Amino acid sequence: MQFLESVCQHTVGRFFTVESPSGCCEFLSGSLLHEVFHATMIFLIGLIVIVIGTTIAVVRSEKPIKHIFAEAKFEMIYNYIGSRSIFEDFIMRGRNKTKLEKKSGKVVLITGGTRGIGTEVIKMLMQCDMHVVMGCRSVESGEKVLKEIREDVKLGELKIFQLDISSLKSVRNFADKITSVYTQIDCLVNNAGIMYVPYAESEEGYESQFATNYLGHFLLTHLLLGLVKKAGRDGENARVVNVVSCAYLTGDIDFEDINKKNMFIPFEAYSQSKLAQVLFTNYLNETLKEKGNYVQVHSVHPGIVNTDLFDGTYVKTFFWWILPYIFKSPKRGAQSIVHACLSSDLEGKGATYISNCTVKPQIEKALDKELQKKLFDFTKKLVNVENFGT
Repeated sequence: MQFLESVCQHTVGRFFTVESPSGCCEFLSGSLLHEVFHATMIFLIGLIVIVIGTTIAVVRSEKPIKHIFAEAKFEMIYNYIGSRSIFEDFIMRGRNKTKLEKKSGKVVLITGGTRGIGTEVIKMLMQCDMHVVMGCRSVESGEKVLKEIREDVKLGELKIFQLDISSLKSVRNFADKITSVYTQIDCLVNNAGIMYVPYAESEEGYESQFATNYLGHFLLTHLLLGLVKKAGRDGENARVVNVVSCAYLTGDIDFEDINKKNMFIPFEAYSQSKLAQVLFTNYLNETLKEKGNYVQVHSVHPGIVNTDLFDGTYVKTFFWWILPYIFKSPKRGAQSIVHACLSSDLEGKGATYISNCTVKPQIEKALDKELQKKLFDFTKKLVNVENFGT
């Protein structure tokens, strides 16, 4: 341990600089070096976990060796990306905060929200005296969340409707209810999601992560976009916020096998769904802008957050005890999402990827306009939509 920390101090500290909140570049030192060491250790722990997991898989699994090692490769790649994100979360922790200003009468609709980050987002929005609409699988679970929030927050309202975002039928039923009750939506937060789950298909036959994280939200945005447009006005755009992940960095859209069924790898399917969300964000924002609509669209990476999305992963199974020290809390993870919903600093700055309440550069693939349009047209056919948002 001491040897590895010494290596970090003499190598990383010597060659790496970071941008401080004041905009100056500073050498890593002190607590920052300590966090570099922590991130390095997490990466090494991840490698150990992958070796253990791969060995167990080889012994127990009936999958071909090629498949097993492909899964290990994706775990290793994501472990690297995750470690880098953990380090960035620490470096940027001073910027990971947003102002909670009164927004009385404003309506925000969020999918999910009965646990983890979503619950914290709802709580913060209600502190702003907003009217929050929750779409979740279990209305009873939503009512429990409201009861818990009311112990601390007396402002705002929360209305709960049943929604299974993975089911296109459920999405349509939910949207019908919302359009019959509300005349406008100031902000739509596509938050619900699943991660690294075994292969399963939705009611309509789509891989569950693709259906839950992307396809259901694509259809929901289409069905509610009319209400969102009505809320926007010159100088105060309405907003659509897609909760994504740094996993999009490794994503690839397989148009020939969108379910990834030929050789299913949970990490790969998850990354595909998250890249799809970012591509959708960028394309939709530019389309709305070109048409003169007062709506902006954001992708938000909440960070590496200690939630039950990691349940069942090797890291949480074997190293659960260290996660509270290196992962963000749900409350900290919620900051960037609320920032995207409310911050006036982001006015007119759609098609952006936000992490730690800061606009971050996107990879070239996410900015590929041909790929954006190809996915958009492809998805419209999947959900049987001809004219999006009308």
